[in-house]
Formats: sequence, C-alpha cells, structure tokens
Amino acid sequence: MPDRRLSPTFEAGAVSLTVKVPKELEVTEMRVVYRSTTCTIRGYSLSSGERYERDGYQRMDVKPTQRGQTRLFETKLPVNGGGPCRWQLSNVTFDVEYVDTSPFGEGIASGYAAGMVVIFDDNVSPHGSWDFKVDGDLTVVRDYYPWFNESFLGGHRKSISLTTNGHFYLMYKAPHARSIYFEPVLHSSFLTRSVGPKVKQPGNRTIFYYPDGSSSFETYTKPNHAKLQAIRMAAEAQH
Repeated sequence: MPDRRLSPTFEAGAVSLTVKVPKELEVTEMRVVYRSTTCTIRGYSLSSGERYERDGYQRMDVKPTQRGQTRLFETKLPVNGGGPCRWQLSNVTFDVEYVDTSPFGEGIASGYAAGMVVIFDDNVSPHGSWDFKVDGDLTVVRDYYPWFNESFLGGHRKSISLTTNGHFYLMYKAPHARSIYFEPVLHSSFLTRSVGPKVKQPGNRTIFYYPDGSSSFETYTKPNHAKLQAIRMAAEAQH
C-alpha cells in the first residue's frame, strides 16, 4: 500500500493567496484539499450496494502570514502535493471573522464569516460547486456589513455575522489561477439587527432592523444587501 501522506513540493509551481483584512477581523486557517487519481477510495453504495471508486483526498490546514505591519495576510499553496500518490491541489477554503465579539455584548457567538472557496479542478468542494468561473488569476473585493441576530427557537442565541450579496461562501472555479486576492471591505457603522420569532406558528417571521431606522421582513433569512448598499451610499453622499 503506498504512503498516502502529503509531501508538498513547489517544483510544479504554487498559488499565491493574499487576504486584506480589516482591523476588526482576522483570517482563520485555510483548509486546503488535495486529490489523487492514483490512491483512490473504494467502497460500496449503501443505497444500491454497487461498488464505487473515487479519487482519494487529503486535507492540509495552513495559517497565512502577516506581511509586516500591514493588514495583508499571505501564503503559498503548492500545486503538487507530492508523495507516491501524486496529490494535486483541488480546492481551498478560507474565512475572515471577528477577532472579538464582546463590543456587541456579552455571550455573543461568532456567526457567519466572510468566506471564499476556490476550486482548481472538476471536483466539488466541501461547500459544494462553484457559482463563478474565471480563466486566469482571481481578484475579489466585496462589501460586507455586520449583522447582529437574536434567535429564540431551539434556545436563546445571539450572534454577529458578516453578510454580503449572495451566499456566505463565495464560490469560484479558477483552474489556472496562480494569484488570488480577497478583500472584504467592512462597513462596520452600518449594522443590521434581526430578531427571530419566539413562538413557531404560521405568520411568525424574523424581522430585520436596518441602520436607517427602517424595518422589514425578508424573503431570505438574511439582510437585504441592495438595501444596505443604498442606505450606506445615501449616508455617504450627505458628507
């Protein structure tokens, strides 16, 4: 049986990944997945009983390094995972979240982060498939807003999340990318608060309170990004 351990080498090149992080936030460890067509996984389907064979996979966690006194955090991911299994870079997942939730109150949990997934092959990531595909390098700059949510069903819970347009994880396929840049732009003074129903019954929904004093129900259980953008731009136009 071959040695399945990763043995990354930069001989086949690397992907340079840079994240610019606002001072209130921190970047977590990046979850990197390598796949192998040599060291496969074999088994039987529980539903049909048929035998299957699929690519093997291994995960490597990488903590990016801060560039001097800047807010840039960087790492290099080897394209070749090395070893007898000839591992190849498949995808990377990374998040940016609050360093400290105490400014929002006591006992505040960390909710949704500003997350991004980049897929380099034809396989889905641990968070699913891609929404966007790019041919070359990848630069993503997105507006994010803080979202304080209080829920009651299933237990009282308060959390602070980062919200943007679309899914919480931005999903990209970039098979030829060798340089990836992600910049979540945090508009920290434009906080949305939401309060969930205390009783589960028809008609009870979460209500969202926006930074301009307005409130509404939303089709999806997250803040309306277009509304937040309009509120911020209107406020900035007055200064």
